[in-house]
Amino acid sequence: MTGASVTLVVLSFNGRDLLAATLPSVLSQGVEVLVVDNGSADGTGTYLREEWPGVRVLELLENVGVAAALNRGLAATTTEFVALLNNDVELAPGWLEPLLTTLRAHPEAAAASGKLLRYDDRERLDAAGDVLLRSSAAINRGAGELDRGQYDRAEAVFGVCAGAALYRRAAFDVVGLFDEAYFAYLEDVDWAMRAQLAGLGARYEPAAVAFHMGGATTRRHKGFYVRLQRRNQLLLVAKTFPAGTLARHGWRIALTLALSLVASARDGGLRDHLGGWGEAARMLPAALQRRRAVQRDRRVPVREVERLMAAGVPPGLSRPLRLLFEHAPDAARRRAGVL
Repeated sequence: MTGASVTLVVLSFNGRDLLAATLPSVLSQGVEVLVVDNGSADGTGTYLREEWPGVRVLELLENVGVAAALNRGLAATTTEFVALLNNDVELAPGWLEPLLTTLRAHPEAAAASGKLLRYDDRERLDAAGDVLLRSSAAINRGAGELDRGQYDRAEAVFGVCAGAALYRRAAFDVVGLFDEAYFAYLEDVDWAMRAQLAGLGARYEPAAVAFHMGGATTRRHKGFYVRLQRRNQLLLVAKTFPAGTLARHGWRIALTLALSLVASARDGGLRDHLGGWGEAARMLPAALQRRRAVQRDRRVPVREVERLMAAGVPPGLSRPLRLLFEHAPDAARRRAGVL
């Protein structure tokens, strides 16, 4: 890849078996590969040194969380661009080149991601960029939909999923690193929101195709991840939503939180949900301290950020479905017949 200054950073936790399946596609991109072994207990480090001598390995002594491990990977690289990947993502041939072209063509963009399809159902989307709504609902755009070409246009998006995306290193000097208080989940949405507030956008490039296995770790520790998701949603709002947005759309946030609580009660996750809210309450003072810096460094009008968030609602929905989408996206998409 002539002229490319890129490192592919793969984050792995107890994923030796996944790496065996995904590393060939990662190495085929033709750039340096760094695997961050996040405190694995399955012999990942030894396996990589013995079986994949062309891969650089950063072994962490314990699981420090997704956000912190990503930051360690960034600190261990010096290239102009850094691709961040989960260990359960297979890259199609030539995945990297369209993302590099996109970021070079759009200097205002901090990051770019491609079309992420499901590994076991390659006609179904996993993500076509990230969406953060005014209600605080964060979703993968297009997740679960059949790929009918509806996301075949390159365009600006609110953010990208750090599980398969290319970042411009200089953007971290402006935005900062991933917030390690999140541990896992929404740390990339938090970063995307901070980038938007700082005037740095994100791009979606459908020519960069990858396949996501996904879900295995979450299923094994479902309660833990429910707590993280519910906790981090509150931290995201408290830290990054401008005061004007809270004033105008606080009712949307309150409704979304109420509906999520009802859904957790229905699905047997009420204790974990409330536990996550309790953790958020204890972490709130520190989040509010970080909020001051985020809001102080904002470079774009609040209304512009809200416009970007509102653009995450798909066009063509009826008014009732648009309202439902803001507060319960999956329910709206099921009613619209896209899932």
